[in-house]
Amino acid sequence: MNDNQNFPVETPTASRNSSLDRILKIAANLFAIHGYHSTSMSDLERETGLGRGALYYHITSKEELLFEVISRYLRRLIEAGDQLLATQMPAEERLRKLSRHVMRAVSNHLSELTVCFREVHSVIGVRRVELLNLHRQYEQIWADVLKAGEIENSFCPTDPLMVKALLGMHHYSYLWMRPGGPRSPEDIADYFCDLVMPGLNLRTEPIA
Repeated sequence: MNDNQNFPVETPTASRNSSLDRILKIAANLFAIHGYHSTSMSDLERETGLGRGALYYHITSKEELLFEVISRYLRRLIEAGDQLLATQMPAEERLRKLSRHVMRAVSNHLSELTVCFREVHSVIGVRRVELLNLHRQYEQIWADVLKAGEIENSFCPTDPLMVKALLGMHHYSYLWMRPGGPRSPEDIADYFCDLVMPGLNLRTEPIA
């Protein structure tokens, strides 16, 4: 009997992807703790246990590592938002689901999301343009969620300031979020939504 019959065989591509995932995780932790500019390639070598040549087998530069960390998680947030927008549900439920997803992502991937929200301006050139475009796409998800509520007559008309307020509430959580704390990410998300919902809901009675 073939000894490998019941076990998956790790291909070179799968092995390289696994190694890259590990490098990105370690890089994100270093960037989040020390800052991108204060993290050196020597720091990455020490923490990964890889030599310079092995690191450069997976990445071409420290900036590429930063770009990969940020772009990967922005795309994941955008994908989740697009799926919510494509699913039929009441506007408030969609907003709450988006809020919960973002807060859970921050909690589960605190280092990566810290870098994602804090270090985008450390990327330059064409990569920076791409990241800023991804940030705009992600911001548009929130705007579209609010617009969908307006179209179904659940939310009052909003402006970009409301979107900025929502983004600020959620994004700056990386400064104080402590995974495993007394309140779950979903509880925090619901608290945020409870705060803004009175300003979003259409008034059903005239103001006295």
